[in-house]
Amino acid sequence: MAHLTTNPANKERFMCIYPAYINSKKTLAEGRRIPSEKAVENPTCAEIRDVLSAAGMNVLVENKMYPREWNRDVQFRGRVRIQLKEEDGSLCQEKFTSRKDVMFYVAEMIPKLKTRTQKGGGGDNSAQQGEGGKKGKKKKK
Repeated sequence: MAHLTTNPANKERFMCIYPAYINSKKTLAEGRRIPSEKAVENPTCAEIRDVLSAAGMNVLVENKMYPREWNRDVQFRGRVRIQLKEEDGSLCQEKFTSRKDVMFYVAEMIPKLKTRTQKGGGGDNSAQQGEGGKKGKKKKK
């Protein structure tokens, strides 16, 4: 069976991160994997990808749904795969020794992204903008 490979450099062996893992709005039962005080409010796949690409990681984005995610919105779609180890088993980057290291790093860096800092207040502000946009579209019809 070709898909059962132990080669860490194989794409099937890359570590998966769903946005739910680091979402402060989720409970542990809903799939959050790190403490809520260290998590980020509603992270997206694009943000996770941007942070890890900037860190020099080998990153793939897949259009998959997290099984525990009840919301089928595009915003909640996607999963990011990261290569943690080289073909010989050595770490790609010394600072990322485990899945938790990667999750903590991503959760720490996402709030510092330009897309987050420019909005001013962060999550609350963008939620209001989203609602305003929907109302505007209804009026145009």
